[in-house]
Amino acid sequence: MSVTAAQGFTAAGIAAGIKANGNPDLALVVNNGPRLAAAGVFTSNRVKAAPVHWSEQVLRGGAVSAVVLNSGGANACTGPRGFQDTHATAEKVAAALGGEHNAGEVAVASTGLIGVLLPMDKLLPGIDTAVAALAADGGEAAAIAIKTTDTVHKTATVSQGGWTVGGMAKGAGMLAPGLATMLVVLTTDADVDGATLDKALRSATRTTFDRVDSDGCMSTNDTVLLLASGASGQAPAYEEFAEAVRTVCADLARQLIGDAEGASKDIRIEVVGAVSEEDAVEVGRSIARNNLLKCAIHGEDPNWGRVLSAIGTTKAAFDPDRLNVAINGVWVCKNGSVGDDRDLVSMKDREVRITADLSNGSESAVIWANDLTAEYVHENSAYSS
Repeated sequence: MSVTAAQGFTAAGIAAGIKANGNPDLALVVNNGPRLAAAGVFTSNRVKAAPVHWSEQVLRGGAVSAVVLNSGGANACTGPRGFQDTHATAEKVAAALGGEHNAGEVAVASTGLIGVLLPMDKLLPGIDTAVAALAADGGEAAAIAIKTTDTVHKTATVSQGGWTVGGMAKGAGMLAPGLATMLVVLTTDADVDGATLDKALRSATRTTFDRVDSDGCMSTNDTVLLLASGASGQAPAYEEFAEAVRTVCADLARQLIGDAEGASKDIRIEVVGAVSEEDAVEVGRSIARNNLLKCAIHGEDPNWGRVLSAIGTTKAAFDPDRLNVAINGVWVCKNGSVGDDRDLVSMKDREVRITADLSNGSESAVIWANDLTAEYVHENSAYSS
């Protein structure tokens, strides 16, 4: 049920005609309260889509009663007209929902091709259809409607102590730190205020979405929203709540990597023995972005030399003669030189595990990546957000 697993939320996903193929392309998630608390994290790209600018403003108000999301068009790099269209979308949602809803509490998110105006003659009537379709079990339909090149829709839930955190995500490529090319909506019926939501969300994204890296690219549209309805009446301890949010984010982030366009391998890169977490993350990202290594992994070649080469481009503290690398549990590099026989490494499974030991401290970090294939190039030749 994804975003409707938590009490107090309804959702819908419909085909408004934004996509030429007629697939679902418009999703609506409504918080029916009693709380309307919210938090958000957005792309750090300096080129931001119109809906990102709009939703950043909405979040400053501290309350979000609804989120409308469209696939089939990013509404990025569309100038003043694009922002006007985003504003009109929020106004339409507020009017269609009626009651005390107002545009200033409606977040907007879009994904698709950059530089193309949205077909508002289809999107706005679609909002009426989506409002009519709102349901307490509409989370799955909403998750389907935000897909672009995704092969599967992505949802996750955690329930405990009478309260729930649920979520849906869209994304299948251009994943990179600073978030990914993704739209994520998380919901909870826990009785949590905005400051707590913000703290928990930023902590969760730092170690989950911010550590998936498919191809080193960064989107203009990344949006992660966390909404609280308070409908369960339960007020969990911060640590318990934050861990539930992190668990849902980690699940969704892993699904994003698993659905990366054209990929045949999921790569778990664990950096250990670092002086600081920052060093571990920098090294992990460098390894994740080494295209020669990613090609080698696609060819099932445990080329540990590429791992050392990637480590060497960073500013992390290490001694080259103390570096160790394991691939799927086999320490193929020891003390910066030849280790165990690389023929002992089996790479037949989808998941490939790389461990890079800097032998210089006690900090660590995990980055998820995927291999680089000819299919990736084909899938991304016409996709721009």
